[in-house]
Amino acid sequence: MQLSDPREDEFDDVASADSDELYEHHRIQVDKGQALLRLDKFLMDRLPNVTRNKLQGAIKAESVRVNGSATKASYKVKPLDVITVTLTTPPRDTDVVPENIPLNIVYEDAELMMINKPAGMVVHPAYNNWSGTLVNGLVYYLQNLPTSRNGEIRPGLVHRIDKDTSGLLVIAKTELAMAHLARQFFDHSIERTYYAIVWGVPEKPKGTIVGHIGRSLKDRKVMAVYPDGDFGKPAVTHYEVLESFTYCSLIKCNLETGRTHQIRAHMKYLGHPLFNDATYGGDKILKGQQTGSYKAFVQNTFDVLPRQALHAKSLGFIHPTTQQFIQFESELPTDFAEGLERWRQYGQVLQNRAGL
Repeated sequence: MQLSDPREDEFDDVASADSDELYEHHRIQVDKGQALLRLDKFLMDRLPNVTRNKLQGAIKAESVRVNGSATKASYKVKPLDVITVTLTTPPRDTDVVPENIPLNIVYEDAELMMINKPAGMVVHPAYNNWSGTLVNGLVYYLQNLPTSRNGEIRPGLVHRIDKDTSGLLVIAKTELAMAHLARQFFDHSIERTYYAIVWGVPEKPKGTIVGHIGRSLKDRKVMAVYPDGDFGKPAVTHYEVLESFTYCSLIKCNLETGRTHQIRAHMKYLGHPLFNDATYGGDKILKGQQTGSYKAFVQNTFDVLPRQALHAKSLGFIHPTTQQFIQFESELPTDFAEGLERWRQYGQVLQNRAGL
């Protein structure tokens, strides 16, 4: 059985790509001498690795635009037309073993599923993680549903979150849903909210971080911010401080783009790495004294929340068939909630000492 492969980056921590969208974009300018030809037939010739079903689904989902406008498969392509196509990434020839893994399904209909992924679960099988992944569980769950055709699983991932990030993922069950959702991710119209605990308190209670994100030139396992835009891909994160605990704070992040490790890299760049984020230096005391009861408190909180403090809290988008906006919310997982409560209590102690 096969499921659309997100082409995981080759990190040691296989699925370490927070919210990295899984689509590809094509831009084709029709030749001057092109004879009139149906749009679907023209694209079948120009995109030989794309199946007819996938292409038709993309056209129906308005993920194929001619001169900026959606059109029908029967449209006759004309010389110098500019055609853009947004597709989910093509699958690899990788067999995925179905596994009966419990899935926290928040919502499901004929087109899509909403999954609340726990921290510690890898999204897709890859090197050193061929089993126990979300995709292994999805293949098992979906194999007896109408979406299974001749033993091949059609649905797939349109975005992903890191192994140690918890929260919401949308899973497409049909080609139409995949194309429609991919278009929304490409247009940045998906509404995504994350909660994070970060070291320190940002100077501005609200702000926007703009800076290209690309793989670090010093360490391939880490993403770096390139503010001059000379490397990487454009990335925009909007943040808001929800609560302040003097040495840490709870922030809300809304993603305008979805680059690998976007929130983690952007907050590190801002000077406020995520609490207990080992990859970006948040797994040591960055604010406050390094000794005494405070050191013990931080270490105990690390034990309570043994991963980066990041949770995909909400996800909203236009439904592929109803065309209605739907939004889903998820509760904070136990480890995040307990770590947050410890910081609230400690922050209150600090305020009491200061006589606030």
